[in-house]
Amino acid sequence: MPEIDEGTMLLLTRKLGENIRIGDDVKITIVEVKGNHVKLGIDAPPSVKVHREEIYERIQEENRRAQGLKPEGPDSTGPETK
Repeated sequence: MPEIDEGTMLLLTRKLGENIRIGDDVKITIVEVKGNHVKLGIDAPPSVKVHREEIYERIQEENRRAQGLKPEGPDSTGPETK
């Protein structure tokens, strides 16, 4: 389990069925607790991207790779289009 720096992170205690609000548009509900697993329900507008950490990291890595494939500089014309 990763170490958590409690000095920089807001820590909240919630019970089953209780909620956490982030701004006006995001509501997180504790849906289920089984052992050391917690199931969360997240109610957010489509404009708010919600990902598990490992998926977010994969998306970021794919974005970095895609940027590396794009031509750089003003002289680049980019890939040929048909």
